[in-house]
Amino acid sequence: MKQQTKAELRNYGICVGIAALIAFLVIWSKGFFAHTAAVNIQILSDAFSVSGALMTMFAGMMYISGEGGLLGIGFVLRNVVLTFIPMGRAKHELYRDYRARKLKEAKKTSNRYVLVTGLVFLLIGLVFTIIWYTAFYQA
Repeated sequence: MKQQTKAELRNYGICVGIAALIAFLVIWSKGFFAHTAAVNIQILSDAFSVSGALMTMFAGMMYISGEGGLLGIGFVLRNVVLTFIPMGRAKHELYRDYRARKLKEAKKTSNRYVLVTGLVFLLIGLVFTIIWYTAFYQA
């Protein structure tokens, strides 16, 4: 049990580190320390929203890929490559067989770490957006 929680903490730490790096790069690219408080709140909102959205979309792509949604692309690319290899067509298999083989070989891994981290960063970005609208927005 202790080993499992250690692995979970490591996975969450890696995901938070990647999301924080993305947020830092957004903050750095916009020149955080050269602006007023209102603009800095907007920059923080952008940074956390962008990193949260990217992590959430990556988790979605990992889910789609794990369920076999992208196997058709791999099958087509494999057959294109086999077309140009001498005697490559001898290795041809039907899509049904290819899909069954790939799904059997696939390891089911959990991507909840990426999803949870992305949603937390999106929530932080939303909080900064609400702070900006309540404190600095003038209609």
